[in-house]
Amino acid sequence: MRIIGKGFSAGKKLFSMLNIPYPSKCTYRQHEIKLLHAASQAANNSMLESAKSIAECSNECGVSVDGTWQKRGYSSLNECVSTISVDSGKILDIEVLSQYCRVCTKTEKTSGFSKKCVVSHFCKNHKGSASNMETVGAYRIFERSEANRSLRYTSYYGDGDSKAFNNVKDIYRYDSVVKYECIKHVQKRVGSRLPKLKKSTKGLGGKGKLTDKFIDTLQNYFGIAIRSNVGNLSNMQTAVIAAFFYCCSTDKKPMHGQCPSGSDTWCKYQKAKQEGKLYKHRTAGLPNAVLNTVKTTYMDLCDQSLLEKCLHGKTQNANESFNGVLWSIIPKETFVELLTLQFGAFLAVLQFNDGSKGILSVLEYYIYTSQWVISF
Repeated sequence: MRIIGKGFSAGKKLFSMLNIPYPSKCTYRQHEIKLLHAASQAANNSMLESAKSIAECSNECGVSVDGTWQKRGYSSLNECVSTISVDSGKILDIEVLSQYCRVCTKTEKTSGFSKKCVVSHFCKNHKGSASNMETVGAYRIFERSEANRSLRYTSYYGDGDSKAFNNVKDIYRYDSVVKYECIKHVQKRVGSRLPKLKKSTKGLGGKGKLTDKFIDTLQNYFGIAIRSNVGNLSNMQTAVIAAFFYCCSTDKKPMHGQCPSGSDTWCKYQKAKQEGKLYKHRTAGLPNAVLNTVKTTYMDLCDQSLLEKCLHGKTQNANESFNGVLWSIIPKETFVELLTLQFGAFLAVLQFNDGSKGILSVLEYYIYTSQWVISF
């Protein structure tokens, strides 16, 4: 039931309609714990195999790190941090965090629970704010990387948030981890800074000025310019600047001096010029007053220190894909405790790394193993 995003209640309804006996909540929970142990072992072996294939070449590798909350905002009680190899695209390690425990919560309110019961249950593994979960999870993963994976994650690919990176950059030795930007998140900065500028500056928005459509177009050209010049900083900076003036050009004021003029140029104006034709711009561009205001903000994103971190051309798309798999198994609409969240996360790892056949290994461990020990 869990693999399709359902739990005890949904299974009980289904079996009731089919007139099939269904286990009690206690029995269901016992089997779920056994399956959790089996899934933990299978997922850990899958991640170890992924790590071994990388360690055969080098004990240092680059990873993309991302955390995902079960609830949007800064009030989520559950989060999962994933670390994925940028070379193989497979998950190397995860850390599941929860700051909620049903038993402890009830114990605080009532006196009917014994101390033995409180000690022997699955308790929360994080205490603090939701915004700090990714930082804690990333640190735990990097801390055990050498012991559990025989790897050093020396290249950190992440988004603009530097809290997690600052916590792990000196974990092996001083400045041993280098941060690189996800080019997708750098591209999104165009779509976040310009709307803020439009909102804070009077007279910047409106028809024929800085519209949402123009911002989307500029953001797309910015991303294309980065992806088309991976490994070449000078060309990348020239391309992102050229993209801005290309979008702002008009028939009265063409600004294509930064655009490439060769036979393989992407600039339609330059192509038409080579063929001796007259090119008519499809958009109205931007007025000079608006252009000069937007230019300052846009040029900050064209700085070489930022673009230098995008030369790799890599993204966090793999992490986003894993997050999608995880929340299809553990729907965000239904709150779960740590045990269920871990179970879903291990199943998501197997499905992400090995496909549907990875789930079969859970059943093999469940059937043929007499003792389960969580070695994750």
